[in-house]
Amino acid sequence: MNKIVNDFSITVGTKNGSGSSTANNTILRSIFKMGIPVSGKNLFPSNIQGLPTWYTIRVNKDGFIARQEANNIVIAMNPDSFARDLASVSPGGAFFYADDIKQPITRVDIAIYPMPVKSIVKSDPNVPTDYRDLVGNMVYVGVLAHMIGIDPETIQAALHFHFKGKQKPIDMNLNAVRAGAEWAKANLEKKDPFYLEAMNKTEGLIMADGNTAAALGSIFGGVQFAGWYPITPASSLAEALNDYLPVLRKREDGKNTYAIVQAEDELAALGMAIGAGWAGLRSMTSTSGPGLSLMTEFAGLAYYTEAPVVIWDVQRIGPSTGLPTRTSQGDLTFTHFIGHGDSNSIILLPGDVYECFEFGWKALDIAERLQTPVFVLSDLDMGMNQWMSKPFQYPETPMDRGKILWEKDLEEIKGNWGRYLDKDGDGIPYRTLPGNKHPMSAYFTRGTGHDEYAKYTEDSETYMRVMERLRKKHETAKNYMPKPILHSIKGATVGIIAFGSTENAVLEAQYHLSKEDGIKADFLRVRALPFTDEVTKFIEKYDQVFVVEMNRDGQMYQILLTEYPQFALKLNSVAYHDGLPASAKWVREGVLSKLSASKGSKAKPSAKKTVKKAATKSKSKKEAVKKSVKKTAAKSKSSAKRK
Repeated sequence: MNKIVNDFSITVGTKNGSGSSTANNTILRSIFKMGIPVSGKNLFPSNIQGLPTWYTIRVNKDGFIARQEANNIVIAMNPDSFARDLASVSPGGAFFYADDIKQPITRVDIAIYPMPVKSIVKSDPNVPTDYRDLVGNMVYVGVLAHMIGIDPETIQAALHFHFKGKQKPIDMNLNAVRAGAEWAKANLEKKDPFYLEAMNKTEGLIMADGNTAAALGSIFGGVQFAGWYPITPASSLAEALNDYLPVLRKREDGKNTYAIVQAEDELAALGMAIGAGWAGLRSMTSTSGPGLSLMTEFAGLAYYTEAPVVIWDVQRIGPSTGLPTRTSQGDLTFTHFIGHGDSNSIILLPGDVYECFEFGWKALDIAERLQTPVFVLSDLDMGMNQWMSKPFQYPETPMDRGKILWEKDLEEIKGNWGRYLDKDGDGIPYRTLPGNKHPMSAYFTRGTGHDEYAKYTEDSETYMRVMERLRKKHETAKNYMPKPILHSIKGATVGIIAFGSTENAVLEAQYHLSKEDGIKADFLRVRALPFTDEVTKFIEKYDQVFVVEMNRDGQMYQILLTEYPQFALKLNSVAYHDGLPASAKWVREGVLSKLSASKGSKAKPSAKKTVKKAATKSKSKKEAVKKSVKKTAAKSKSSAKRK
């Protein structure tokens, strides 16, 4: 049996609310501390507790950390999902399970490892009765650690980090880990090929989730007000503001220099944030799809009155309530066209945890520079899961407060200004803030028709002038947008466009398309709307461009068609919407299927054969796995229960 080192996945099946989060994060951080590239993804239900939940860890020595569809190692702690967990193990994989689960196991193509979790925990008199189920999760950490080679010192360090140095819970959990490892050493024989070996590929990196990163970036960007209403998966962003602002924004006299308000609903949350932005505070809110829908009216108000505000949308699946705990990129077209009447949205699209931090402060700069709402679209996968990242850097540039007139400025121009007057030809007017004592600083802010001097009017020509200026401002916005990131490959003949958290999956697919299918593709990750010239040049370069995204209808594809109708025939949609994070497998298969079906493809005959062969091979493999799973499930159902 050939060893498989630092290249496999681990999935833990438990019940929601069972306390397995500590155990799973301990495994994740321990592997990270061994210097091995790793990522963790939590698939949890939308109820409070009781339903099945899964946590998957991807280990890959080459740094590919997108979701992997294969389950190499599965740990089953939940009777309700036991049969499903057993069937999900890839042939040649390993299946660990709590031995108090008395259900049939008929598979002979995997390694089977029972674990006496309950008896090990009961044998420790220092574990209180009401903590046994929680601490019991640490037993499977110890068993797994021994079987695949997790460094005990990194486990101890991970527990120390998690419990913030509190010795009693550290010792209680560490004892359970050691007991599990000792039992495994004495009772289990290694029958699977999976091993961990220390590397140095995480040196200088940190682990963080996108919501925490966004909160920290906003704090470093000088956020002063946040209005919010709880909603999964965005709540932890506002909660992180509550955690870190008191620490990082503490004045010597003890007074707060910020305010965080939980409003009665999402509409009120945005209304408060707009009011704060109008008053001169750096202001934001955070929500998800259903909350963004409720914010639509006020988003239009901020656009038309030109009040700066930042709106974080941590996307989940819709429509309506949808699947609250699944990930998606399904809010893009809604955000792009948000509001009634004519409006243009500024949208930032972070692709990793570091960019969540970076766009946290950049969004505030852009909102004040352009005097408009700025939407930042993250998603559940990026926002709530742990990712490797380079350390966050304090912004090197000073805050951009935009065009603000103070008393001295008004004195110099003798009060000759208009709130909505375009003096510089870029579509961006000047503004004053409450507190400005100059007698000419005041203006009346209204969401109804107004002229360049903020006076009420229903004159058609005036309305058109104001709206045309707003469109000009949107063109100016391109100068302030983050540029796309290009991942090029020598000899590329096709292009891939994607955005957000799909980057890891696309990069891995790009590698396999080149190495295994002979398809060389350049990859452009778009980071903002409106599009910059780099997007235009990228599409112009190739006969075929594949637009990869996590939604049903290909929303980025739709927007590209709207913006670049002249390129319609070369754009291809590769969209997928099962609520799970993107995988390299479906990206690769999607590109191959579009290439194979494209009548206008200019690929060489040999490349076409490669595409067809790869697509057929992938389909046959998928059908074989389905048959294997069905066969296993049927055997499990017909077999008598084990005693």
